[in-house]
Amino acid sequence: MSPVSELVTNRIQASATKLGLPHLAKTLQELTGRADTEAMGYLEFLDLVLEEELAVRDERRFRAGLRLSKLPHHKTLDDYDFSFQPDLDPRKVRDLATLAFVQAKANVAFLGPPGVGKTHIAVALAVAACRAGFTVYFTTLDDMVRHLTAADAIGRLARKLQTYLRPTVLVIDEVGYQPLERPEANLVFQVISKRYEKGSTLLTSNKGFGEWGQVFGDEVLATAILDRLLHHCDVVPINGPSYRLKNRLTAIDNVA
Repeated sequence: MSPVSELVTNRIQASATKLGLPHLAKTLQELTGRADTEAMGYLEFLDLVLEEELAVRDERRFRAGLRLSKLPHHKTLDDYDFSFQPDLDPRKVRDLATLAFVQAKANVAFLGPPGVGKTHIAVALAVAACRAGFTVYFTTLDDMVRHLTAADAIGRLARKLQTYLRPTVLVIDEVGYQPLERPEANLVFQVISKRYEKGSTLLTSNKGFGEWGQVFGDEVLATAILDRLLHHCDVVPINGPSYRLKNRLTAIDNVA
């Protein structure tokens, strides 16, 4: 590199750092080398630089979004074994992965017994939403109720509600595993009611909707929750065998 070229490179790297373009500062020589090899024009080179910087920023934003989402894992639909659940239509799930329901501020409910992959699919859709730039937050129903109850006890309910109202996509896992007291069910109603047509809710439940009166301890309150939840909602039943039981039986067979 000539002294003039080195001087210009150093100036561009310093300017890139000041402008908050760290990736450009680090990879300038690599990018200029690629531009020389491919005989790029000025506009092509500028396009390359901007695309590289945007890709790095998008990845950084995505990783930050995942950290804030509290998702229990970051599995994708590619990790899901649809062949083990023949009654589940993969096309339905792939359609959901387009995130049209998020754009429409609609909901999705995955219903079925434990171990069939409800949480896996819900998390995979949440990861896709995060990748697309939407804000995401994950909670179990039990944890959400516990945190809201604690906040209500010290007069901070309105502030804590924002944790569940602010995200574009809220994932509520394990609805129905433990019955709620009526005050707890009322807190759930507040979340669902305030999110109605303002954000998307993904939920998983091992109970059919006809059993939600028992889950929430009040038929009228359960009906009010379902009324808002199901108005714009894709319901996906998964009624196949348990993945966890399959893996457990495989391990036992291997030992035997």
